[in-house]
Amino acid sequence: MKNHIFVLSIVTTALAMPAFAQQNSSDQQGTPAMQADSGRPPLTVPKAPDFWDGDDPNVVHLILHPFANKKYVHRLTDPIRDRLNELDQITAEQKARTREIDARNQQELQLASEKVTLADQHASDAVAKAQAAQAAATQSSMRVASTEQRFTGVDAYKKDAQTEIRFSPGQTVLSKNAKNALDQMAAPLKGQRDYIIEVSGYAPGGGATAIANSKKMADSVVRYLLLTHNIPMYRIYELSLGNASGGEAMAGKRSSAAKVEVSVLKND
Repeated sequence: MKNHIFVLSIVTTALAMPAFAQQNSSDQQGTPAMQADSGRPPLTVPKAPDFWDGDDPNVVHLILHPFANKKYVHRLTDPIRDRLNELDQITAEQKARTREIDARNQQELQLASEKVTLADQHASDAVAKAQAAQAAATQSSMRVASTEQRFTGVDAYKKDAQTEIRFSPGQTVLSKNAKNALDQMAAPLKGQRDYIIEVSGYAPGGGATAIANSKKMADSVVRYLLLTHNIPMYRIYELSLGNASGGEAMAGKRSSAAKVEVSVLKND
């Protein structure tokens, strides 16, 4: 009986040896080489000198081959675990670098947006200032045109009415007829604009005496217009011409009468 058991063990061993050898060979050939991103050499499965890792060839070692041994398993999986940990570390570093780049890009985009907003504000301010300057220039141009029009009309005054006030020699007091003549001339001017009154005094005699007498007579006329008819002073132009020839007389002739010529000039 013992002989039969021994023979059975030998046969079982003989049959199991090719299967274990084939499984070991297929495991070694089927394990792919792992290449890490860090440039380290690929992983390889440790190869034993024989199919039972160098143990003495006997039935006990064959039966107790360390396929299920923790040490054997760790020896095969630790390099893979190390590479996986290294891959996780590289992935974490890449994520951190990506987040840092994204944060920097967001900051730069925000800064660029602020600069664009500031530039738009400056452009709006410049446009507003340009519009204000254009409005001021237009207003100034209108004022210049109005002023030019007024100055152009200065020489457009035309004689509208004229009267002559006579004085007795050596007198400067207005007579009743003289006042009536001034009333008829000044009454229509009430409330009107664009007119001036020219008062020119003439007196016989010579030199400064004639000029002084002509001024006294002209002053009497001006005083009456101011106090009686409220003619503004800036609309009255008084001239003391002495014995110069008045009216349309030729130059070189002298006045022989004491008189004041009053003319109303209007600008239509």
